[in-house]
Amino acid sequence: MSPLYTGAVDLAELDYDLPPALIAQAPAPSRDASRLLLIDRARQTFEDRVFADLPEVLRPGDCLVVNDSRVIPARVRARDADGRAIELLFFEREDDRRWWALVRPGRRCRPGAELVAGSARLSVVGAAADGPRLVERLDGTIEDLLATDGLPPLPPYIAHFVAPTAEDRERYQTVYAEPPGSVAAPTAGLHFTEALLGRLGACGIEVHRLTLHVGPATFRPITAPRVEDHVLAPERMLVPSATADAVNRARAEGRRVVAVGTTTTRALESATGPDGRVTPGARAAGAYIVPGHRFRVVDALLTNFHLPRSSLLVLVSAFAGRELVLKAYRHAIGAGYRFYSYGDATLIV
Repeated sequence: MSPLYTGAVDLAELDYDLPPALIAQAPAPSRDASRLLLIDRARQTFEDRVFADLPEVLRPGDCLVVNDSRVIPARVRARDADGRAIELLFFEREDDRRWWALVRPGRRCRPGAELVAGSARLSVVGAAADGPRLVERLDGTIEDLLATDGLPPLPPYIAHFVAPTAEDRERYQTVYAEPPGSVAAPTAGLHFTEALLGRLGACGIEVHRLTLHVGPATFRPITAPRVEDHVLAPERMLVPSATADAVNRARAEGRRVVAVGTTTTRALESATGPDGRVTPGARAAGAYIVPGHRFRVVDALLTNFHLPRSSLLVLVSAFAGRELVLKAYRHAIGAGYRFYSYGDATLIV
């Protein structure tokens, strides 16, 4: 597919006004009860549906690819030597006792600082130039700390993110999540139920899995005036041989590849060579998808509504065109759709 447009894109061009009341604070009563905005790129049209309609909206033979990474309870509350509150977001394992973490406030967590989280004793043993700290547990493993004291890493625009509920532990996780490693949910997948997946299969729609562990780069804001100047850190990914074969077979047979989420899109495009074939295996997903990107494998994109000026909105704009995306968002705002992680979904075809 040819790029929709090329050249530098100002960050200000990817902005929109959202009434705070439309930021979803809780998931829909049932996963597939969320709304679904169907966006047709060729016709430049929108259609209001519900997510449970997905088997009828997709085509028999479509190859649906999901990200099965499991969200870890990455947020931990701690206190420094003076008893002051510290928050840690563990995101990358160095070894059993040492993980990299985002910390807040950072000035209290310089190398050498001693922390207490629950009954665990922690020490800050290193710092990266861009802010993360290397934190060591002195009396056990970090994994055990997360199991006993970790909280779901809800985004801060959810008002109760400081005190997640039991519902959050279930609903901020896809029903097919398996390998642990993400610090944010691949939110497009939150709408699926086991029953809906069964209906998709009965309609002749294939469902395949890959794994991309969502890291903090996904939610770091873009600060560069031009989106092309932003640096998006790589994320760990794995494309199984069965999934690569299924996607390549679908492409060869002229069937659509439907990516569930921006993370799946990034993984597939990172694993695809110039010949359009997906290569299996573990690697770093390094693609930063901006307007002008030539999509080599993804034909349709199922995704949630994204924050303004974010790398995720940049990717969606690269796929559908900035003007159409912002027009769709204006339609959704007028129709009362719910936005962001616990919000409604779009299907861009």
